[in-house]
Amino acid sequence: MNEPGRTRRSGADEPERAATRSGGRSARRGQAAGEARADAGARADAATRADAATRADAGARADAGGRALRRGAVSGAVPPRRSALRARSFLGTLKALDALSAAGAQVSVRVADIDSGEAVLVGDDHLTLPVAGLGVVPLLIEVAAQIEAGTLDPLQIIERTAVDPVAVGGLWHQLKAPVLPVSDLAVLAAAASDATAANALLARVGLDAVRARVEQIGLVKTALLDGFRDTRGPDDAPHVALASTGELAALFAALVNAHVVSPAVSAQVSEWLSLNQDLALVGASTALDPFAHDDDRHRLLFVNKTGRADGIRAEAGVIAGPRAGAAYALIVCFDDLSVAHRVRAHEAFRALGLDLMEYAY
Repeated sequence: MNEPGRTRRSGADEPERAATRSGGRSARRGQAAGEARADAGARADAATRADAATRADAGARADAGGRALRRGAVSGAVPPRRSALRARSFLGTLKALDALSAAGAQVSVRVADIDSGEAVLVGDDHLTLPVAGLGVVPLLIEVAAQIEAGTLDPLQIIERTAVDPVAVGGLWHQLKAPVLPVSDLAVLAAAASDATAANALLARVGLDAVRARVEQIGLVKTALLDGFRDTRGPDDAPHVALASTGELAALFAALVNAHVVSPAVSAQVSEWLSLNQDLALVGASTALDPFAHDDDRHRLLFVNKTGRADGIRAEAGVIAGPRAGAAYALIVCFDDLSVAHRVRAHEAFRALGLDLMEYAY
């Protein structure tokens, strides 16, 4: 007997029904696979568009960030990151520095990625060596800090006769203007390594204040010892300033990343230093205009300061391009016996500049 509510199915109908069910499942699987492939294609297309937009946005942010920092815009945000390139040999720099060392020069160098802080090139970066005009950097930091604190008026007029005449470098001693405001003196000290302007600023803020500021920002191997002098007697400090390349590279990285004293102070000092017209050493490889390079059309950010004296060449700074950025410092102390000795020292700086450009681009 048949159970109520159930219909007996013929065995002959089973193959047809099985085929129908199998075909339906295959069709559904094919439809699902097609939808999955279409979805995957859409996601891949969206990812490609997003990646392109990200690269374009990163380049634009790096460009805008560099310009904003140089112009003193200080939002307090961390500067944009670049994808640093790891495979950089710096073989040209190593070869040039080896030649200097073989000739009896004392060499110290450090290059570090500006974003990660990872060391790229290190050579005796712990040594404390004379750096001549690079001692202006801690002075400028103290000037900017006092301006921000309101204890120093950037428009305060300083008389040139307030300091002893000095002609070792700069422009003010050649100008007719007998007085200049503090902010103009800072520009001259940073852009033209003006010895008279630097001495006038030092007399205004005080050497003790600069030394206290150096300690406050954590530098232990960097010191401003004295002002600039045409000649140094036995009672004078033997050098204007001392520093290590390890601390100098870290200091410039901190300035560009807005970590020195405050974002406003970091931006102001970076802006002053971006006006530096001495591009004859590392800067020679950048092909920048020495007189107008604070907003380069190729998105190259270059902030540097040099130091020069008999037998001393020193430079520290930051170079950043669309793909990477690095903080660097190089000090060479050599026997200044001939032009050939100077040329050999300068060649090492230019070799470093070429390697840094390759790193940034």
